[in-house]
Amino acid sequence: MIRVLLVEDQAMVRGALAALLALEADIEIVAAVASVPAAEALLSEWAATGTLPDILLTDIELGADSGLDLAIRARERWPAMRVVILTTFARSGFLRRALDSGVRGYLLKDAPAEQLGTAIRNVQRGGRAIDPSLAAAAWDEPDPLTERERVVLRLAGDGQASADIARTLSLSEGTVRNYLSEAISKLGARNRTDAARLARDKGWL
Repeated sequence: MIRVLLVEDQAMVRGALAALLALEADIEIVAAVASVPAAEALLSEWAATGTLPDILLTDIELGADSGLDLAIRARERWPAMRVVILTTFARSGFLRRALDSGVRGYLLKDAPAEQLGTAIRNVQRGGRAIDPSLAAAAWDEPDPLTERERVVLRLAGDGQASADIARTLSLSEGTVRNYLSEAISKLGARNRTDAARLARDKGWL
């Protein structure tokens, strides 16, 4: 059996996905949770007993948390477990970041239902499962932001002032302004708000 942890914050979607995968004779949903903290708590508990699932199946937007951040931490802490993203975000930037972080599968929620089970099997066998409509586009427009620029721009896009960002990240205000200036310049934006909007539209935040 392929053991799967499902992370999806919308209860109806979570239930539907769990029911769909329960129809697969070789796939078992070991847990279905709504948040990143709940997923990480379970994974830590299972890791201590040597019972980690084979596949982490997660959305990207999970309330205030990011499924991509969860995927990155999972790959660092539990490298034997494979990660599959299932999302509505058909943005090449998200796919590029997912692949760079070691994600093995990236599927869209509007894909045919039968593709999900097939994708999970392919990933479990060591392959990849990438939505074909995004696969080529992911490499056409590389993400120009550094990780630090991305973090600073995300906080600025959430409305935080430079002083607040500096305190949050333990940086000087001048350093924060430099990161924002670089991000604005790279994106050809008018200001920090415009830069954050452009980056989100591309899937880079």
